[in-house]
Amino acid sequence: MHAPAAPGASRAASTSLAAAPEPVLVSADREGALLPHDLLWFASPRAYESPDPLPAWASREWLGSAPAVVRRASRELPARIPVGLRGRMRHQRHAAWVDARDVIRRVAPEALARSRAWQTHPQRDALPCLRMLERIAPMLDACGLTWGITGSVGFTLASGLFVLRQDSDLDLLLRLPRAMSAGAAANLLRALAALNEQAGEASRIDVQADTGHGAFSLAEWAAARGAVLLKTDCGPVLRDDPWATPARPRMPVTARSCPSAI
Repeated sequence: MHAPAAPGASRAASTSLAAAPEPVLVSADREGALLPHDLLWFASPRAYESPDPLPAWASREWLGSAPAVVRRASRELPARIPVGLRGRMRHQRHAAWVDARDVIRRVAPEALARSRAWQTHPQRDALPCLRMLERIAPMLDACGLTWGITGSVGFTLASGLFVLRQDSDLDLLLRLPRAMSAGAAANLLRALAALNEQAGEASRIDVQADTGHGAFSLAEWAAARGAVLLKTDCGPVLRDDPWATPARPRMPVTARSCPSAI
């Protein structure tokens, strides 16, 4: 089921994942779990719950096409999903909650990588962040890594709503349920930097590693300077081993079978 297109939206909407012939809406290998960085669409703006009124930029028209992103926050009720709303500008952000049963469409970061949606984007040749995707995708695939696209690039490719600039970062996510050594991480980042330099690009690449119960900067881990900052649902913590099983593992939730949220 697809979200309606916003009037006046960039023609990128016709070439994004939203219009791909076989979009991957639910990643089968993750058993339907809603995870941080997944993009979600809802049937109505009334699905959003927030202690504060929605900002003016979060209009009904905008929310009809713009997805929300699953964010990290404590989940006392599995059916209540913490999400973040974003507008066209960097400062336009708003935190909210939704009921998982209201989700009508989802796109995971790795689905965006598999779709190769940037190859048909009308601004592909004009934006460094999109040109870099074409160069690094084969290398990441060849390494056998499960990777995805997040941030403003992922938002644009999934929705067709154009929020990119010439200096937009390329935000990537690696699914790393098993440990990667600091040396291997450093080698991977050097390879990505080399591709960037060879192409003479100025696009900054930021890589986050997701262990399944938290995420951290791969560059911080590669630096091997001790504990890294692990972002978890209960807040950031310093960990010498970000793959160590937490005392209270995060409970996954699904969009298909969630109890009622109160």
